[in-house]
Amino acid sequence: MILLRLYFEFFKIGLFAFGGGLATLPFLSELSSATGWFTQAELADMVAISESTPGPIGINMATYVGYSTQGVLGSVVAVLGIITPCVIVILLIARILDKFRASPYVEAVFKGLRPASLAMIAAAGLEVVRISLVHVDAYQAGGSFWDLISVKGLILALVLFFATKKIKGKPIFFILASAVIGIVFQMGT
Repeated sequence: MILLRLYFEFFKIGLFAFGGGLATLPFLSELSSATGWFTQAELADMVAISESTPGPIGINMATYVGYSTQGVLGSVVAVLGIITPCVIVILLIARILDKFRASPYVEAVFKGLRPASLAMIAAAGLEVVRISLVHVDAYQAGGSFWDLISVKGLILALVLFFATKKIKGKPIFFILASAVIGIVFQMGT
């Protein structure tokens, strides 16, 4: 039964997450709340790992959730769920797009999807910032402003922000630097 639900949940994510892997984040956050298969902190870890490993982010995250819930079979089912809508849509579009390519309606639909995709990616980015830097539960428990903000996360974000301005390097440098800093911060707690 969980395998069927995994397929269905990731089918929905694949169907509605226009704009790439980061557009899946709001859906995954909702999935976390609805199922309890992973926490918001694990979601942040999934984003970090998915960003630094080869392959599409959505596929990597589906693999992670599927594996953590039902092992290898779960990861296969979740990946099939997330890619099925894409395959169906691509097959349909390939059949009809040549016929309607010059249509102003089709062009308008594609232009309308651009801001929607941008908004979903922006929402995903804000969700990552919220998960990484803001800790409302700790603030409510302790009452101090410093409990609300993750000082370590803020320092890391500032270092990486200024490093990208000063160092015109390859993205792998920043991925590796973030990994090292994250490991050092984790060891310190």
